[in-house]
Amino acid sequence: MDHARLAKDIVKYVGGEENIISIGHCTTRLRFKLKSIDLVDKIIISKLPGVIKVMYIAGQFQIVIGTEVNDIYYAIIKMTQLEGTKNKESRKEDESLLNKAIDVISGIFTPLLGTLAGAGILKGLLIVAVSLGMLTEADGTYIIWHAAADSLFYFLPVHLAFTAAKKFGADPHVAVAIAGALFYPDLMDAYNQESALSFLGIPVVLMRYATSVIPIIIAIYVMAKIETVLNKVYPKTIKKFFTPLSLLAIMVPLTLLIFGPIGNAASEWLAIIYSYAYDTSALVAGALLGASWQILVIFGIHWGLVPIALNNLSQFGQDSFTAMITPAIFAQAGAALGVWFKTKQRKVKAIAAPAAIAGLFGVTEPAIYGITLRFKKPFIIGCIAGTIGGAIVGVSGASSKSVGLPGLTTLPIFFGDGFVLFIIGIVVAFLFALIATYLFGLEENTENEMVAELEDQSQEQNKQVDASIVHSPLTGPVLRLEDVNDDVFSSEAIGPGMAIIPIEGNMHAPFSGSVTSVFPSNHGIGLTSDSGIKVLIHIGIDTVQLEGKYFNIKVKHGDKVEQGQLLGTFDIEAITKEGFDITSPVVITNSHEYLDVVCSDEENTKAGDRLLTIVK
Repeated sequence: MDHARLAKDIVKYVGGEENIISIGHCTTRLRFKLKSIDLVDKIIISKLPGVIKVMYIAGQFQIVIGTEVNDIYYAIIKMTQLEGTKNKESRKEDESLLNKAIDVISGIFTPLLGTLAGAGILKGLLIVAVSLGMLTEADGTYIIWHAAADSLFYFLPVHLAFTAAKKFGADPHVAVAIAGALFYPDLMDAYNQESALSFLGIPVVLMRYATSVIPIIIAIYVMAKIETVLNKVYPKTIKKFFTPLSLLAIMVPLTLLIFGPIGNAASEWLAIIYSYAYDTSALVAGALLGASWQILVIFGIHWGLVPIALNNLSQFGQDSFTAMITPAIFAQAGAALGVWFKTKQRKVKAIAAPAAIAGLFGVTEPAIYGITLRFKKPFIIGCIAGTIGGAIVGVSGASSKSVGLPGLTTLPIFFGDGFVLFIIGIVVAFLFALIATYLFGLEENTENEMVAELEDQSQEQNKQVDASIVHSPLTGPVLRLEDVNDDVFSSEAIGPGMAIIPIEGNMHAPFSGSVTSVFPSNHGIGLTSDSGIKVLIHIGIDTVQLEGKYFNIKVKHGDKVEQGQLLGTFDIEAITKEGFDITSPVVITNSHEYLDVVCSDEENTKAGDRLLTIVK
């Protein structure tokens, strides 16, 4: 996958950088907050190589990429000015409260998911190592690795302060300073010693902020509102210093006096509500989560429930929520594998195998959108299997000891009470989905429809690629047009394209089409492809003065040509000895009919290589 090219195309077809308010990503999706959804070309984006699916959900335009989403995200950040944007313009249409809530939650938490998952895996492995007697908690090796695994979670409010500030459009460095104050040694000592503390005579309720979630989010939200006001009040000459000064002086006391206690109370109530649902019937809770989790994935709102898992870890030191959704993930992988075993179609197998593998490692979107949802029955069977497995895990009492994306690599974080029954629940869900899909989940007519659809897509893509590529007519180093020593070409007055410094005196047809013009002096030729692309090949700069000397054109106006056909020859040595620059522009003269002309990023080209791509 060409990450840079896909990133550029995505930005273009979501309406350009100016239409993007913010961009984020989770494990498989790019999540855009846009000014206007009307500017998005969903059809073109959905057909881009590497894009699995597009959707507009919860106030976000989401593009499902798969496991390479992180590379695409950073490619977009690299080519734009979007990182750290404070653009607060909102879309014109109103958003529901639910959409806003999901947008805020995903915007704050999804940037941390990859690191949280990695730290969770390390923590799980340490739990196993201690349980098996390979390490003890007093070992230096354990202490250092545990610090690496637990630091992100322990200082979670600091990280959330940063991501929340970026989400709310506030100064992230001031936000981190506010969060850091909550961990300051003097305050920690006062908490540990249960000392009485007051601010301007007002008693401070000291509490432990490590691993907490809600207090800092409330604090940074309020901080963002106050910062907006202060930036309007203070003159430009002093606001750079006085706004941070005021925020630190105001927000740290307010957080300790108000937002901390309120947020802590909210966390406790959320934990109580979850505990009540779980304690009332763990079997029912597990079954409901197992049945519904992949449905939430389809709508892209599953990451909105991440705070539940984090809050459980903060309040209880463990989390059963993540455990109960794990069988649903393995069930979709099992269903995709069942399709792989059952189908005889190679095209279906080619999609099902990698989708099943990705599902085993916790990424189910390729399985859902590529296989199970396409065939419908496998998806339903996967949800049923998730229900059964979730119920078993609910009864097991298993829980995670850290945050992690459920999958094969993160199973160690569930090690402990109920682990054996937890594994049984996963295996039951996986095997049930695999076997039931193999026996009942695949219908021949549906399978044939999918194969026909894949073939149609392949033919359409091949047709588009063949029609949109301008192959190099020459061999040699490549230059951008702006570097050509000719104002007409460098200004792109004739059209966009590239220039080649030929090292061989052979000119070939860049595509199949017809000859529309041959210059009287034979130094240039115009061609039109079968799909309508018009190209001008100009050998050398100012070589019209040679009046045809050293050029031998083998075609004439109106001739049909095939891609790669020799169009003519020229004597490079003789032309350069006459004092002429041999740099040869290749330009698209009807570029106004297309969305874009994408140049190759190679420094050298050979005749027949891709030189230009025309975006229709």
